Amino acid sequence: MTVISSWAARGLNALDQAGSWVGLLGIRLLLAYEFGIAGLEKFNNENWFADIQGDFPFPFSVVPVDVSWFLATWTELLGAAALVIGLGTRFWAVGLLILDIVAWVSVHAAHGYNVCDNGYKLPLMYALMLVPLVLSGPGRLSLDHLIRTRTGRV
Repeated sequence: MTVISSWAARGLNALDQAGSWVGLLGIRLLLAYEFGIAGLEKFNNENWFADIQGDFPFPFSVVPVDVSWFLATWTELLGAAALVIGLGTRFWAVGLLILDIVAWVSVHAAHGYNVCDNGYKLPLMYALMLVPLVLSGPGRLSLDHLIRTRTGRV
């Protein structure tokens, strides 16, 4: 039994080490893709926020729609790029989480959980993926981790 438990412990330790390097990378890349596509769609299309501004939660409902459109577009584009390389991950994850919650409340909540009817299933999944990035950071395979180790803050 000791040999088997020793192998199991080494195997689990190896998985822990691999997880610290690449565990959050998949989440970062998936979120970067999804928010990047949304940002590109906004960048290449007309501002439709005027149609839904009344549904935005306060204080976003009082921000001019052009400002909201600009902030949403560039938060999605820059946030996606930052998530790919893991730079300022917590900052961008908080920004994207706020954006996600506003979209959930103003666009998706009224349609229920169903993803086919523009419901809140995807915003909920995005929010649940952003929370570990806010709380744990990007993982070791990131510029954030490299900067922290180089500056002695790990």
